[in-house]
Order: sequence, then C-alpha cells, then structure tokens
Amino acid sequence: MPLLKLQVSSGTVNEDKRDELLRTLSKAVADIIGKPEKYVMVSIEESYFLMSGEPGPAAFVELSSIGGLNIKVNNDITKKVCSLLNKTLSISPERVYVSFYDVSANDWGWNGSTFG
Repeated sequence: MPLLKLQVSSGTVNEDKRDELLRTLSKAVADIIGKPEKYVMVSIEESYFLMSGEPGPAAFVELSSIGGLNIKVNNDITKKVCSLLNKTLSISPERVYVSFYDVSANDWGWNGSTFG
C-alpha cells in the first residue's frame, strides 16, 4: 500500500536507470517504512520543471501510505530518495521536493476492496 510517485525532469531516465531506480526505491520504501515490499508500488514519470525560477533537472516525490509515516521515517525517506536521485540521475538534493500523505485504510482500495 505504500505508493511512491516520482516525477523527474524529462530526458533524465533511460531504460536501464529506470528499472534499477524502481527496484531500489521499492526496497528502500519497504525497509524504511517497515511494510512488506509485496505491497509497495513505485512509479516514475517524466515532467518539465521550473524550480527557483530556473529550468533544469529536478524531481517531485509523493509518498502515500496507510500508517508507517512519522518524522523519522519521512526524514529517512527524504535522505535516501535525494541520495538516489543525485547518484543515479545527477539531480541535486536542493532540486527535490518530497511530500508525504498518511491515508486512511478506508480511503485506499486494492484487490476489489479497501484496506479498511
């Protein structure tokens, strides 16, 4: 049920980097939040960004989860994601925003039902 949606600058992700990044992010989310990777979903899409009045490489990350989010987890996720994006895609951590959403089990559907 954790869902990490990553928007990155257009043209920064080739197929090899995409697959590696998806796997690495999925494992990191599961490990840091403490949920089985079986329920983790990660998506990557390319976008165009203007940040601080300047175009260029940037990323926006949304992480939604039913529970498991708190100040320590959010900080750990932010640190890990920024590090991975810098290492893998050369996106500076100062050009990454990360947003967190704690979702009610009643508001998350899967497999024909909700978790609530």
